[in-house]
Amino acid sequence: MDLYEYQGKELLRQHGLATLPGRVAETPEEAREAAEEIGGTVAVKAQVLTGGRGKAGGIKVVSSPEEAQSAAEQILGMDIKGHTVRRVYIEGGAEIATEMYLSVLVDREAKKSLVLFSTEGGVEIEQVAEENPDALVRLHIDPLVGLMPYQVREVTFASGLTGDSAKQFGKAFQNLYKTFESVDASLVEINPLVVTESGDVLALDAKVTVDNSSLYRHKDIAELHDVEAADPQEQRAQEADLQYVKLDGNVGILGNGAGLVMSTLDVVAQAGGSPANFCDVGGGADADKIATALDIVTSNEKVTGVFFNIFGGITRGDEVAKGLLSAIEKTNISLPIVVRLDGTNAEEGREILAENTPENVHTAETMLEAARMAVELSGKGGN
Repeated sequence: MDLYEYQGKELLRQHGLATLPGRVAETPEEAREAAEEIGGTVAVKAQVLTGGRGKAGGIKVVSSPEEAQSAAEQILGMDIKGHTVRRVYIEGGAEIATEMYLSVLVDREAKKSLVLFSTEGGVEIEQVAEENPDALVRLHIDPLVGLMPYQVREVTFASGLTGDSAKQFGKAFQNLYKTFESVDASLVEINPLVVTESGDVLALDAKVTVDNSSLYRHKDIAELHDVEAADPQEQRAQEADLQYVKLDGNVGILGNGAGLVMSTLDVVAQAGGSPANFCDVGGGADADKIATALDIVTSNEKVTGVFFNIFGGITRGDEVAKGLLSAIEKTNISLPIVVRLDGTNAEEGREILAENTPENVHTAETMLEAARMAVELSGKGGN
């Protein structure tokens, strides 16, 4: 679950990181009041769950409450990469001497936490990695051991800071990792982490992503979920206890098991197609759950065909076939659907589909054959 900047900063503050004073505003009038309360130069910052807001005009620095109100009028309602701005964050100004980048994320391949640090903050870290890789420090942290003092010293030395600023940086690094661990985050990022002219170290931005699987342990964070901003398909899938991630393609994907679905995405891409989603219906899915999953997948306007890939284990092939036919009947889907059944009772399942198949349902015995058929029937570009 992604958090807005103002929510992420509140978490950082709770764990000892220093930030500038700020207030959330949902109307231009509230923005003016916030600017009056903070005083001096303020930044009016769009609150959206995506990057690139600065380039899109979603951040404006103003010097008076009236200008803050005018800036909020321009930013509220703005569309930034498909996200509508419904709140702005009014934040105090600072005299910045140095901008840096600091983050902690989960490195799933290494099965460790990964610290990324760069003295080049305020720009996209991918750009730094590509154009100046020597400016990027990578440091793995063993989760069984935690952040060690020598690692704090290593990154602090890389920052080039001295004196009290170096001490503040080291403390900020420790507190950032403490935030990462305590909220079960998959990413905590500060870009930029700044040093002011007076030598103070402050977090000027905050990007926090919390592992959804841990939210039962963090009721307070779960309550921060913004239902209005959520993708409608992903929101419905969450309510139906389905694992669903929206992608940019046109071939809808359903399967039973995360590994199988991931393989299906790869095979569709290999066949020249573009997956529209990841959707795992789980083991033992009944007709109602399959119907819900199909309805969610096909409610995406980009989807022009569906690939249903099932391996019978806990879920027997004949039961899947019956559930699928019942689901198609309930949802009245007319898009082409390609079904590949394998595993327990797969032959019986294919026979059931062959005897009762609607015109828009097609079967295939192998995953590659099914993927090619799904791509062909869906159209590579969705046209």
